[in-house]
Amino acid sequence: MSWIHRIYGIFLFLQKLLFRMILYNKENKEILKIKLKNESFKRITLSFYKFIEITDPQSFRDELFISLTELKVFGRIYVAPEGINAQISVPEPMLESFKKYTGTHPYMQGILLNKAVEDDGQSFYKLKIVVKHKVLSDGLINSEFDIYNVGEHLDALSYNQKLSEPNTVVIDLRNHYEHEVGHFAGALLPDVDTYKESIPIIVDMLEKQQPENVMLYCTGGIRCEKFSAYLKHKGFKNVFQLKGGVINYAHQVREAGLQTKFIGKNFVFDDRMGERVTNDIIARCHQCGEPADTHKNCANEACHMLFIQCETCAEKHQHCCSDECLTTHLLPVEIQKEIRKGKIHPNAHHKSKFRELKTSIT
Repeated sequence: MSWIHRIYGIFLFLQKLLFRMILYNKENKEILKIKLKNESFKRITLSFYKFIEITDPQSFRDELFISLTELKVFGRIYVAPEGINAQISVPEPMLESFKKYTGTHPYMQGILLNKAVEDDGQSFYKLKIVVKHKVLSDGLINSEFDIYNVGEHLDALSYNQKLSEPNTVVIDLRNHYEHEVGHFAGALLPDVDTYKESIPIIVDMLEKQQPENVMLYCTGGIRCEKFSAYLKHKGFKNVFQLKGGVINYAHQVREAGLQTKFIGKNFVFDDRMGERVTNDIIARCHQCGEPADTHKNCANEACHMLFIQCETCAEKHQHCCSDECLTTHLLPVEIQKEIRKGKIHPNAHHKSKFRELKTSIT
């Protein structure tokens, strides 16, 4: 190979490397948050998903990053061979352009855009798009069942009506820290840390009880979509799911003046950590046991555990989950950084003794 070809090869490599660097936002977190607060326009928080075969997830990811960056979209998006799962914030002036882009894209046509129930425009401060093996970490093998043969979607009114039918079980597909602050009355509440962990537990219970109707719900609908198809594959015929999840349900009951069967707060996976559906506070502070439903991460960065804390304890413990973490948090920043090196907290989500649990079908 001539030296000209070698130089050209190096040029192509560097060009590709530079292109990849452009497709990731590496700017400082604190600077990005300041920029977000100083924006002159309003942002709208949205979520959507779609199960569809994506032949080249990496190319789609790069195309998506370029297009959404032009629209000033922030958020967290997962792309995989099985589809796309997105939680984003869109500048209000760019909303129609965003809808046009997604509405004409072959991988996103027909998506339901779930608008946040409560929105301060501060849900995300940058755009992050990740290519994954699956958009849902569920442990299921897609080739073993038809992931498109899903359970029937119900709107808020139909879901409320179906809840009252005999021999019906309603299942919360969210994790313990999600349903701790809000859930449908009478729902099965699996005591799990992950969606993947809940699947065999729920299937085992359903196979033993064999209810006439199985009703599912989750935050925005994606977990129900996949799991409802799996339940139908396992032989359950009457499988129903809440269309658009709790987010869409909250909008529908308010707009139609319906009685809400969901009580409390809907946990969301962004900086807001929750949207209030009703004024009921059904959870308790993990430190003192008083009514509270505000999730936060421990202020000690070496811990960062997710837990619920009331305002009194937040002031007393300076937003830390324990006295040990408070001691660390009060140390000089450089010493904290040394402590954090290589340290991973064994429990990402705190399990409170005050939680309400329903882990079996009665």
